[in-house]
Parts: sequence; structure tokens; C-alpha cells
Amino acid sequence: MKYFCPTIVIRHRKENLKKCSLRGLEERKDFLFYSYPLKTQPPIDGYVLLTVDAPQILSKEDGQRGLLLLDGTWKLAHKMEKTLYIPDTIVRRSLPDGLVTAYPRRQDELQGLASIEALYIAYLLMGRDPEGLLDNYHWKELFMEKNRSITMI
Repeated sequence: MKYFCPTIVIRHRKENLKKCSLRGLEERKDFLFYSYPLKTQPPIDGYVLLTVDAPQILSKEDGQRGLLLLDGTWKLAHKMEKTLYIPDTIVRRSLPDGLVTAYPRRQDELQGLASIEALYIAYLLMGRDPEGLLDNYHWKELFMEKNRSITMI
């Protein structure tokens, strides 16, 4: 069994936990959750920061690194990324184009995946076992169906 650094989730304090797609992962030993704004920033040297407008995940090069996810609305995640200290050892990566969310949204202009969906795809691309990630996700089956070409990796 391969060992991977724990996934670090920095969740904005304004994130609505009743709607948060990552609920249920807080108890997993391979996840570390922090609330933003941070009192003390966790060590993130050598991690992959999942973000937009970055090169796509490269499984062979990125798979051995830890994964850092900023959890909040797009606007809040962008603010967090700007205010956190991101060392030079951090690699910024994005997901492939064409993925479709199953998470219902009211705003048409908000494209992109729910945090749990992005995390699941990142795990697949990085060669990590995504087992159990979607267990508490209400729209799991619809997400898998909409993205069958990549979720069948």
C-alpha cells in the first residue's frame, strides 16, 4: 500500500457546512481540515495546490505530493489563495476541461465542480485511491454518469 501525505483542506469560515460537499471527510485520518482565516498555517511545502488557470495535473510528477484544497465559494477561494503564504515548493495544478458538476446551483454563471467532485477527480489523476470520497455525496451517481469518460480510469 502506497503512503501519501494527508490531503489538507483549508475551509473558509463562511462556507455553509449544511451545503458543504466535503462533509463526512473530517474524520478520515488521511485528511487535515483547517479553518480560514488561519491562526497558524500548516506546513504545505511540496504540496499540489488545486486551483484554476494552472497546468493540468500530471499523475506521474504530482502523484507523490500532498494535495491542498481551498474550500469555499470561487470568490472566497480566490481570496484565500491571494492571502495565504504559498511557498515556491508548491505546485499549482488544475483539472481537465470538460468536467461537469452534478451539484445543483442557482447561479448559471458559476461553472466548475463542487469541492468533493474536484477532489475525487484529482485523486484519480494523481493515482490515489478515491475509495469512500463520494460516500456522503448526494449527487454521486449523477456526477459519475456525467463524467463517465474520466471516472472510469
